Amino acid sequence: MNYSKLLASSALATIVLMPVAAFAQEAAADDADTSEIVVTATRREQRVQDIPYNISAIGGDAIEANKTRDSTELLRTIPGLSVVDRGARNSGVLNSLTIRGINVNSTFLGDYAVSGVAPVSTYVNDTPLFAGYLLKDLERVEVLRGPQGTLYGSGSLGGTVRYILKKPELGKTGGSVSAGLSHVNGSDSVGYDADLIANFAFGDNLAIRAVVSRQDYPGITDYVNLYVLDASGAPAAPAGILASNASYYSKKDADTVEVWYGRIGVRWQPSDAVDLNLTYNHQEDKIGGRRQVTRGFDGYGNAYSGYQNGSIQLEPSSRNVDSLSLEATIDLGFATLTSSTSWYDHNGESVSENTGFYAKAGFLPYYYNYPRPMASAVRTYGDKSFIQEFRLVSDQGGVFDYVLGGYYQHQKLKSGQDSYLRGFKRWWDAWAPSAASAVTGDSDFYYRRSETFEEFALFGELTWHMASNIDLTVGARQFWQTSDNVTDIDLPLYASLAQPTRAVFSTKDNDILFKGNLSWRFDDRGMVYATVSEGYRRGGSNAVPLTGNFAESPAWQTYTPDTVINYEVGIKGGSRGFSYNVDAFYIDWKDIQLNTATPFWGFYVTQNGNSARSQGIEAQIEGQTGGFHYGLGYTYVDAKLTSDFFRPDVPTAKIASKGTRLPGSARHVITGNASYTFETGADSDLTMRADAYYQSSSENSISSSARYNRTLPGFSIWNASATWRSGRFSVTAYVKNIFNNDGVTGAFTEAHMGTAPSEGYYGNGSKDFISQPRTIGLATTFNF
Repeated sequence: MNYSKLLASSALATIVLMPVAAFAQEAAADDADTSEIVVTATRREQRVQDIPYNISAIGGDAIEANKTRDSTELLRTIPGLSVVDRGARNSGVLNSLTIRGINVNSTFLGDYAVSGVAPVSTYVNDTPLFAGYLLKDLERVEVLRGPQGTLYGSGSLGGTVRYILKKPELGKTGGSVSAGLSHVNGSDSVGYDADLIANFAFGDNLAIRAVVSRQDYPGITDYVNLYVLDASGAPAAPAGILASNASYYSKKDADTVEVWYGRIGVRWQPSDAVDLNLTYNHQEDKIGGRRQVTRGFDGYGNAYSGYQNGSIQLEPSSRNVDSLSLEATIDLGFATLTSSTSWYDHNGESVSENTGFYAKAGFLPYYYNYPRPMASAVRTYGDKSFIQEFRLVSDQGGVFDYVLGGYYQHQKLKSGQDSYLRGFKRWWDAWAPSAASAVTGDSDFYYRRSETFEEFALFGELTWHMASNIDLTVGARQFWQTSDNVTDIDLPLYASLAQPTRAVFSTKDNDILFKGNLSWRFDDRGMVYATVSEGYRRGGSNAVPLTGNFAESPAWQTYTPDTVINYEVGIKGGSRGFSYNVDAFYIDWKDIQLNTATPFWGFYVTQNGNSARSQGIEAQIEGQTGGFHYGLGYTYVDAKLTSDFFRPDVPTAKIASKGTRLPGSARHVITGNASYTFETGADSDLTMRADAYYQSSSENSISSSARYNRTLPGFSIWNASATWRSGRFSVTAYVKNIFNNDGVTGAFTEAHMGTAPSEGYYGNGSKDFISQPRTIGLATTFNF
């Protein structure tokens, strides 16, 4: 039996037939207020509509109802935010979130941990952590646009995304169990996921909440040019070591996804004034390969088609994330004191196909174009941190309100790469036995980077209620930072080059940032606001060696902080059952940071450019009438360089010209959603949902070189689902990416990683970063 076709047919039939039953019922006609999420973006509980700047929030129940699979799918629904969809394999390596176009990094980055920090900060509760946790048992997700350093300990350049977990519920015992099956276009199998959520109350002041989730999805990507490997892991040589012949095989659906996620939270309220929350999260990912496909031809002239990848080796990855936090809230009467103590450890590794890069960069001739070349890059990364943050938030009601905070972070970052030319030593010994000692083995490149970063900051905001409907807020952030960097590099393959080099460098910095906000409420639900805010991203040291075989120019040694000034004006308001928010922004960006590599020995480094700017508008409407709910969003972003961009070591070597569009961000983005809920019985209902996302074209890289840059076409993604609920039981049928659009958000070009049969490389390392293909699924939930 073809289970995938059976599942697809069942899901489609469910979606088609549910409206028939639904329309037999009389839909509710009474108007209702739009459901407004209460957020804590300003460190106080407020409705989104009452916050004097542009913030978006999505409730956890909506995330679950839509069967949102990952953060990429979730964040695409939010105007002004761009995401590069790398699939599960690279989801935790690099934070590539872009708000309002603030990005110069190439969209194809993500295989290794870069030197510079992300322009958008992410939080899990009050822990500044980019983890890529599964979206399970969330209270809500908040997106704050613009710099947020005066309210959050971890400062940001472009904005902040907060994942707020559900707390244990006092006085309530219960939970839910969920399970689902899904089929993705291009796969030969059916995937499953399952969740268990349990809340245990012990009296009225103690509760424990536990979450366990499992995802097991078959892949869709067929690796069709894989070398057959011998017992040593080198390409098999069917006609002998010195012959050029190779053996190949194909592996279907190689990019499997296996994820375990667990969380346990303990909440204790010893008194009405004290609330303590202890939370531990753990996630393990095991990914079989890339969900990235090759276009064009292999070295034999055969065209790739469908979801095929031209790598000559498998590219698995794995990672582990642990985080522990203790959040204490104390009501002092005049203010609320909050202490957040957290620790996390995030580490992972992956194997990358690098042969196409060696071939296109002209490296293979240095290895005599040995037959069956196979360059493997084994990459690791680690991020371990301890954070302590205190906040004092005044009770509202007086002429002045304030938020005061102190922040400390001790962070250890590590990244590494071991590159191997598999089978080179074996071939060398057969080809030049008299010079066997000249080659030490297959290890070709050794790289280790270790950074210790410390920051202490004081931050806060003061709001003056100038009149009953006019507020003026000023904020500031003073910080002190230190960083110590140690980098080791070696090219151990040739004995004559085996001279390991270590570089050590330290940096310090301190600065003060400011923010101002003025708002006027013209009625109970309407507001006009204006904000000027400064953003900052730390600099650091690349610690490249300046002497020895691997010496680089001193110009690569350090990079400076980059800063933005964000100007924003907006209006928000609405009436019963309807709300709107429109804003215009202009961002002046100085000393822009670009993550790249040195041109000679390939150190991963960050360099500075001169200036860029981003300007645009963001507009959102939302409404509800009876059982019908709708939302629509539009974003226009014009982000580009305002000066030429040069290499630091060769001031005349231009990387990009003034006026170049910044990569990874589309000029036009439209989002829309609609849902309708019908009553189907005394305690049952049916909800139909649809949502769509469209983005215009974007750029792959800031570089003017065709080797890296490519204009990526615009695309749209359409989703639909139907949920029938009866009492404690519900079932959902859904279709994601209905029209099966590729939705390419990044690419390794043919000129960068493609085939090179003249050098013995018959695979193809170029690839498009496609979105999740059409996915059809069924899911059930039982609440107890």
